[in-house]
Amino acid sequence: MSPALVGAETPDPSARLTIGELLDELAVVLAGPDVPPARADARDLIAWVLDQPRFWPSAHRGDVLHLDQVAAVRAAAERRASGMPLQYAVRRAPFRHLTLTVDERVLIPRPETEILVELVLAAQRGGKGRVVDVGTGSGAIALALAAEGSFAEVHCVDLSADALAVAQANVAAIPEDKRDRLRFHQGSLLEPVRQLRFDTVVSNPPYISRAESVQLPSLVRDWEPHLALFADDDGMAVIRALVPQAAEVLEPGGLLAMEVDSQRADLAAAAVQADGRFTDIEMRLDLTGRRRFVVARRQER
Repeated sequence: MSPALVGAETPDPSARLTIGELLDELAVVLAGPDVPPARADARDLIAWVLDQPRFWPSAHRGDVLHLDQVAAVRAAAERRASGMPLQYAVRRAPFRHLTLTVDERVLIPRPETEILVELVLAAQRGGKGRVVDVGTGSGAIALALAAEGSFAEVHCVDLSADALAVAQANVAAIPEDKRDRLRFHQGSLLEPVRQLRFDTVVSNPPYISRAESVQLPSLVRDWEPHLALFADDDGMAVIRALVPQAAEVLEPGGLLAMEVDSQRADLAAAAVQADGRFTDIEMRLDLTGRRRFVVARRQER
């Protein structure tokens, strides 16, 4: 996005609004139990909409904004005041070295998932052959692998056509010379690409049981797409369906890497073991020391 400042002049002097004045205005608009703390939230919202560092608004309180920038910030503030997560309100979210477009059609990318990308890149020595991201959502995993790795092809699969539309729009976030390796497919798990063979299958599948929905923060439960959050069979249905499909499409020695929650890591690893076609099955830790990832290698056929 373009820089926020116009210096000391605006096209309409009577409508001049400084960043400090906008911060004060938004602190009032955002005040309430669903959007705490309001002033910090106002600062972050302005920074995101204007594509500036987090504390930039506080250091530039006297700077004057363009009218269209004020309108964009106010529109985002209205969305945020309704209780919408900040990332949806500003329509943007960071992921590794990328800034992605996000809205209610896709999950908000999490820092934990950045570790999944790192695990894949390390295990595959920067990338080789074909990789498929199952349940791609915003495309965060696939796009990061395409941008940072040397995979020949990066396939993105999602059951939701809406999610795929977001992922395809986010291709613009990666370098132009990396974009031609992306492929998009709509369908359930690996069904749309079952005729292909892959060196890597990576996924952050839905793994929350529907009974656990009441325990989720309202920002997650009330806003993020349930298709990407919840799974039957106490949260294990998608994982248990994905594992045998991954075994079918992986090349010998190919990598399966999944993100799960800590309370289901043992169950996910057991599902991989029970399939009988994987070796080197491991559970890896997230930044808080919780077992969060399951990785394995496809045995020789």
